[in-house]
Amino acid sequence: MFSGIIEDLAQVHSVEYHGGNKILWLNSRLALDFKIDQSVSHNGVCLTIEEINGSLYRATAIKETLDKSNIGDLEKGDFINIERSLRLNDRLDGHIVQGHVDGKGVCKGIEESGGSWKYAFEYDKKFKNLIIEKGSIAVNGVSLTLFDCQENQFSAAIIPYTWEHTNFRFIQKGDKVNLEFDILGKYVQRWLER
Repeated sequence: MFSGIIEDLAQVHSVEYHGGNKILWLNSRLALDFKIDQSVSHNGVCLTIEEINGSLYRATAIKETLDKSNIGDLEKGDFINIERSLRLNDRLDGHIVQGHVDGKGVCKGIEESGGSWKYAFEYDKKFKNLIIEKGSIAVNGVSLTLFDCQENQFSAAIIPYTWEHTNFRFIQKGDKVNLEFDILGKYVQRWLER
């Protein structure tokens, strides 16, 4: 479980393929604190640490992950948001994020506004019941508050700290992002469907 508060930007050092899997070697200052078999959020996707070599570490994404997330688009040199899992005694500064991406969204626009940024994202209409004004969402693993919610689009404001310390500064119009909708909303929707 994660909070959506990003700890570091990891850079893709190399990419390998094995069958339908994508093997990523990433460089992060946090790698020295990682342990083999640890779960770490990568752009909101929970991946297992498989090998560590100094500041480099390896994680594998399987076909299901590649189909539902932007991990399949990563290339050498790209930056991704990473966050270690929560400890039971940690503060929950963001919201409850599982690292189980629901799908991809597309950046539809970016507006700079006096030192902050407004990002608009489009998403699959099947998730429209999980979006509410001032609700929570994780975009590339970052806990954000929604506004300007529409049937298949929402906006989120990015403060300077978030822009400087996440890969939001690299996102451009048309880029794909990972979306994880609020877990409480998903349970309520499921309960109402029954």
